[in-house]
Amino acid sequence: MSDITPSFVDSLFSLKGKTAIVTGGTGVLGASMAEGLVQAGANIVILGRRENVAQQMASKLSSWGVKTLAVQADVLNEAQLKAASEKIINAFGSIDILVNGAGGNMPKAVVTPTTEWGDMDMEAYSETINLNLQGTVLPSKIFGATMAKQKNGVIINIASVSSFLPLTRVAAYSQAKSAITNFTQWLAVEMATKYGEGIRVNAIAPGFFLAEQNRKLLLNDDGSFTTRGSKAIQKTPFGRFGNPEELNGTLVWLCSNASKFVSGAVVP
Repeated sequence: MSDITPSFVDSLFSLKGKTAIVTGGTGVLGASMAEGLVQAGANIVILGRRENVAQQMASKLSSWGVKTLAVQADVLNEAQLKAASEKIINAFGSIDILVNGAGGNMPKAVVTPTTEWGDMDMEAYSETINLNLQGTVLPSKIFGATMAKQKNGVIINIASVSSFLPLTRVAAYSQAKSAITNFTQWLAVEMATKYGEGIRVNAIAPGFFLAEQNRKLLLNDDGSFTTRGSKAIQKTPFGRFGNPEELNGTLVWLCSNASKFVSGAVVP
């Protein structure tokens, strides 16, 4: 037991010197995860479409004494992601961690109590599938290519409790998140088989957290629970929604040497 010292624990979970990219880093959960990685010592790249917000985030996180960079790119635009990859390599020299935090839902892809599934807007349906699934696959492809050359790196995808449960209303979102769990497991095997044990791919499946895309589904304007919000709380043993920072312990574990023999896992 004499080996269990603070330095031993720090060495397992430290991300010092690692370069981490967080897509969707300007959103509620993405911003929190970026802060968690920085607190573990990682240099951080905030990648998003809103350059000014990304810049503000990067500036704020630099106060922790790490290197930060804001990069404007759309996760559905391969050319922009390739340009972002070059910019990041030039600035940091490596890409060690990718957190695919970009995602969300479209109001017209939601089946409400007063609408019919057969009347769903298929353009919104496709946009939701693309944002969540392709918006995870494309960054994994582009930034994962650098990891393949390095034969080292960690990819973290963001699935959802709806990956496993047939939740009402959010048809397209749930189907995309289900596909992300499959993609996570597939890519974990693909990368390990071709490039060795230095590359790991895992996912986090958050339960009910308040974010921009679901706030109106779960809360009324006065802050009380909607019918859906009440049902979610009833099915959550803790009886509350999660706080964004409560994802960070799992995130840091999956990004660090503490999970060195874990790949293809989807952690609820």
